Amino acid sequence: MTELVLPNDTNTLNNLMGGRLMHWMDVVSAISAQKHSNRIVVTASADNISFRNPIQLGDVVTLTAKVTRAFNSSMEVYIEVFAENIPSGTKFKSHSAFFTFVAVDQGGRPIDVPELVPETAEEKELFEGALRRRQLRLVLAKRMKPEDATELKSIFD
Repeated sequence: MTELVLPNDTNTLNNLMGGRLMHWMDVVSAISAQKHSNRIVVTASADNISFRNPIQLGDVVTLTAKVTRAFNSSMEVYIEVFAENIPSGTKFKSHSAFFTFVAVDQGGRPIDVPELVPETAEEKELFEGALRRRQLRLVLAKRMKPEDATELKSIFD
C-alpha cells in the first residue's frame, strides 16, 4: 500500500501524525489477513509501535504486510513501513510491527483460518518466532500464565 503524506496527515512540525500511520498499518495488515483467511477480520492487538524517524510532508510511504503464522482463528501479520522523499532520492525504513487479527463469521464469532506454510528462509524465521511472540502477548494481556508459556521458557532458562 502506498500513501502520499499530505498536509491533513501532518502535525504542526509537518511530520506524519503517528495515528495516521497506525491507521494505514491497520488497513494494510487487515487486507493481508483477509486475503489469507478469505474471512472478515478484526484487529486483536498491535505490538510495540515506536517511531524512529519522522516521516515528512510530501514523503511517499510504502507499507508491506504479510501473514507470518495462522493459529486457530488468529493470524499474526508483519508490517514494514518505508518512507521516501522522491525529489532528494532518499528512502529509509521507518519501522516494523506485528499486528494480530482474528477471523470472524457474519455474527462476529471467531472462525478457523487456513494453515500457513512458510516457503522462504525469511518466512520460516518469522513463522518460528510467531509462537513466542504470541505467548508473550498473551502473558502481557494476562490471558496466559507465565509458567504456561512453554516457548518463552527457553529464552529465560
